[in-house]
Amino acid sequence: MKQKSYSASAVKFAFWFPEFRKIIGLLAEGKSQDEIKRLCLKENALGTSSVARANRIFLTVTARIRELDSSIYSLFTTSDLATQKLIDLAAIMASDLLFFEFMYEVFKEKLLVGAEELSDLDYRFFFHNKQLQAEKVAAWTDQTIQRLTRTYKSYLLEAGLTGDGKQSRHILRPILDPAFQDWLTHNNMKAILSALTGA
Repeated sequence: MKQKSYSASAVKFAFWFPEFRKIIGLLAEGKSQDEIKRLCLKENALGTSSVARANRIFLTVTARIRELDSSIYSLFTTSDLATQKLIDLAAIMASDLLFFEFMYEVFKEKLLVGAEELSDLDYRFFFHNKQLQAEKVAAWTDQTIQRLTRTYKSYLLEAGLTGDGKQSRHILRPILDPAFQDWLTHNNMKAILSALTGA
């Protein structure tokens, strides 16, 4: 993965799976970025409430997709729903260093030890450790950390990796499609594969 810096921008983002699926579908059809942007902003292909929201979603989702090799398009369009959601999550991990580290350092560890729950304490420990390691994260307010926690919980819930809950959520160990595993391996994303499988 390319080197990135920590960012709290995810507080403004969502999993946006229907939008991710729509844009990858258009790319798989051979549409250009400019054509897709026009469809999203001029023709409201994403079904948003405003042009500003459509632009934010378009920019964020296309940035995520750009982190993946274009060979993902055909794999995505022929995969089942569960795999498609994991591809979306992998794109988020590839584009957001802090979320990737949460998955690699916390979620992977839970899978390794066979833990069944992901608790608020796990999130607090993760962000506390990052605040000790990085001045940028240390400068974030408690509200920012809380909003990031909510975003991460939403990502995992929508990707099918946890159940719902307030303080604690049941971990749902993913079963990765062998074709997706191979794709991650051959596209220099073994760390993401490890985070998702605990291997």
